[in-house]
Amino acid sequence: QVQLVESGGGLVEAGGSLRLSCTASRYIFGINVMGWYRQAPGKQRELVASISSGGSTNYADSVQGRFTVSRDNAKNTVYLQMNSLKPQDTAVYYCNFMTSSRTNYWGQGTQVTVSS
Repeated sequence: QVQLVESGGGLVEAGGSLRLSCTASRYIFGINVMGWYRQAPGKQRELVASISSGGSTNYADSVQGRFTVSRDNAKNTVYLQMNSLKPQDTAVYYCNFMTSSRTNYWGQGTQVTVSS
């Protein structure tokens, strides 16, 4: 069973930065889109950012200009650089890989807490 392993979460003050990483426990062929989602307490899970196999990116309006998503296809790894963090960015962040056959893989989640 393939697992996605996330790292890089933690506690940071408002205005600070964090970098999340997510990699697969074994190589997955045919990954189309890699993305990051987040879920705050009492809220639905929402898309934060995604990147296609061709490098096209998509961001939620709330993080545009502050977060950057990137990927290393050879390493089956996706990154999320988060700058100028705000308390409202506090959530559990999940990575997601979707293959060309529409198989979805999810990470276990990593907590990001931004203090004011």
